[in-house]
Amino acid sequence: MSEDVSGEIRLLLEQLVDRFVVKGGKAPDVIEIMQRELEEMKVAYEQDPDPADDSAAIEEPANDWPGA
Repeated sequence: MSEDVSGEIRLLLEQLVDRFVVKGGKAPDVIEIMQRELEEMKVAYEQDPDPADDSAAIEEPANDWPGA
């Protein structure tokens, strides 16, 4: 990953932490929660890199009949 992407991610993470600190959270607590959530996301991604491609979800039939 390039350095500019890393810098952009860092900026977004700082903004996210700031958002929750303004709401009353403590920065170390927010960062700990973020780390835990990122680890869970990483595990989920390793198990299923693209859940949108799963065909297990049954789609609702279209209701586009001419007389419907």
